[in-house]
Amino acid sequence: MPAMNLSQKLLSTHMTAPRSLTKDSEIEIRIDQTLTHDITAVMAYLAFEALGLPGVRTEISVSYLDHNLLYIDNKTPDDHIFLQLIAKKYGIYLSRPGNGICHSVHLARFAVPGKSLLGTDSHTTTAGAVGMLAVGAGGMDVAMAMAGLPMRLNMPEIVKVHLVGKLRPGSGAKDVILEMLRRFGVKGGLGKIFEYAGDGLKSLEVPERATIANMGAELGATTSVFPADENVRAFFSSQRREAQFVELSADEGCSYDQEILIDLDAIEPLVACPDMPDNVKTVREVEKHPVRQVYIGSCTNASYSDIKKAALLLKGRKVHDDVNLTVSVSTRQIFRKLLDEGHIADLVDAGARITEFACGACAGIGQAPATNGVSVRTSNRNFKGRGGTPDARIYLVGPETAAATAIKGVLAAPSEIMEDLSLLADVREPESLPINDNLLIPPLANTHDVEIIRGPNIKPLPVNTPLPDRIDARVSLKTGDNISTDDITPAGAEFSSMRSNIPLIAEYAFFRYDPAFVARAKEMKNSFIVGGENYGQGSSREHAAITPMFLGVKAVIVKSLARIHRNNLINYGVLPLLFANPADYDGISLGDELVIEEWRQQVPSGVVRIENLTKKAYFTAVAELSGEEKDIVLCGGRLSKVKDAFRNIKERNE
Repeated sequence: MPAMNLSQKLLSTHMTAPRSLTKDSEIEIRIDQTLTHDITAVMAYLAFEALGLPGVRTEISVSYLDHNLLYIDNKTPDDHIFLQLIAKKYGIYLSRPGNGICHSVHLARFAVPGKSLLGTDSHTTTAGAVGMLAVGAGGMDVAMAMAGLPMRLNMPEIVKVHLVGKLRPGSGAKDVILEMLRRFGVKGGLGKIFEYAGDGLKSLEVPERATIANMGAELGATTSVFPADENVRAFFSSQRREAQFVELSADEGCSYDQEILIDLDAIEPLVACPDMPDNVKTVREVEKHPVRQVYIGSCTNASYSDIKKAALLLKGRKVHDDVNLTVSVSTRQIFRKLLDEGHIADLVDAGARITEFACGACAGIGQAPATNGVSVRTSNRNFKGRGGTPDARIYLVGPETAAATAIKGVLAAPSEIMEDLSLLADVREPESLPINDNLLIPPLANTHDVEIIRGPNIKPLPVNTPLPDRIDARVSLKTGDNISTDDITPAGAEFSSMRSNIPLIAEYAFFRYDPAFVARAKEMKNSFIVGGENYGQGSSREHAAITPMFLGVKAVIVKSLARIHRNNLINYGVLPLLFANPADYDGISLGDELVIEEWRQQVPSGVVRIENLTKKAYFTAVAELSGEEKDIVLCGGRLSKVKDAFRNIKERNE
């Protein structure tokens, strides 16, 4: 057997049938575990309910209530009751509000080297830190995984990231992934798995690896993978789960599609400037604007070591008078350890506010910046409006830089606060952590008497109709490059609470990008969206596909598509098309009438001819659809196709 890299091992052991691992070949992956969180879960479980199965068919499925804990009205608490009962009904673990952020809790309590994980969040990739095949997806894909169906995937290109050296005090894992973003950009990871290796791994503990794997999503990567080595064994030991540890690594002499080198010794504090995670500069290069808000937290940088380093910098010092500092620890377990050791007291004494163990501010749920305010955050995204304030300027940094900034009132490196940074270098993850799983509700043995309660905000999952063979519609929206799912369906507490109600949240589709879109789409009834590069980047939220579909969008014609959003469009029967010649984008205007004749006959060739009746011109688009994906779009979406399949199986068995 030829030598295999770690990514190939993980993929090959989960393929449902022997397939080629040649780049771009379609493979199907068996899913061992799933996770959902509250603002993406309702759609996923409505889809799963519609299949009529008695329970999930995975080894472990977990529902986390961790994103929107800011109950501004009845909607979110109603959703949480629904989700708790769904978990009881279908054999799903439930992580209650206050237990912690899904990715951090899952890493600590459920992740297993060598297993596969599919989650309704793009940062599901965090679990790659312990040698899992962890991939983000839309709710429909996760619903199907819970039903025992495999995940479709084009074989990614595998990039080896060879790490050498050791990070200097004051620099951290966040700076490593920002360096990756500086090199590759926000679409440079499309169709890639980043596999980390080299002697530099010896100094990177699991939470540091998790930061890097987490923000691989910002590269557009399928996932990121680290070997399960002695550092991972130590992490499992701290969680009293060493029996679940499995050593995993690449074979000696294996090959990769691409290899790059990162010297950790050369990494200095970096910052992603507004409004893209790849707008990366060194801290010393950035203009010293007054900072009004600093946020230390999120699934990216709220580990024990992250918070302890921030606390050491803040100890005996004072938060700047003009800065509002909030700190959100990732899990209840870590908070308890930091509390026992006095680090929380140091943060509070310095002037920090301690918020809930939740995603919160990262997703614009609470702690919104001021008008045109500068907010420095340890979270993973800084798209315009991401923090809840459309004109705020968000900078992304590591926790050491965030703490220094909170003290100085301008963006500052840790060396500007602490001359001797050796104290930071000594911070390591604890050998043991307090284990208390009483906010994790395990599946019930008997679910027959569980009655699902649905709040008035929970509306039925919309189901598309099959596309007509002739699609004649106007262009309801023309976008630029790097349109994010935040642009399509906004983040924030108010909007997150609407996500179980598609008719309601559809009223806000693109409202920050183009406030007239909804009215225009309704008037047109059927329409096309035309876009630039990397359309649909960012969050996995499938609402960004469902709401345009609900408003009559039949196809999206763009220069390039983010992986998860492309799959979400297909799952809801919206045709994803790529310009064969990107220059044709320039010849299309808002309101142009486009016609696709006999698209069913054209799609098998992979090229679709489109007529612009308004401009009296033609152009072609590429339809990169597998046979199954064509069937899904033909049926009007994946739910219709799978329901028909399950119905046929049931009828045959009867």
